[in-house]
Amino acid sequence: MKNPADYLAGHVFEARRPRRELQPMVAYTDAMRAIEQALADAEKYKYLLMRALRRHADELAISAPVMLAPSTTETPVLPLYPAGLPLAA
Repeated sequence: MKNPADYLAGHVFEARRPRRELQPMVAYTDAMRAIEQALADAEKYKYLLMRALRRHADELAISAPVMLAPSTTETPVLPLYPAGLPLAA
């Protein structure tokens, strides 16, 4: 996976602003092209990640025992808000 700076590595040039030292600059079209490329790469990595997660979930489903409904002997769930507050409508 690329670092964000890798998308702009070849497109950066230096410009001098009035009364200041050289600063790195990027043309608008180069920046837009870099963003489009980064989004395309993110979509590709998202697909690969989702595929790996599905494969891992399938492996867990095969090797893990079937989960049953929780028993009623467990500790009851208590609300985290203070008592005496009016209920939301």
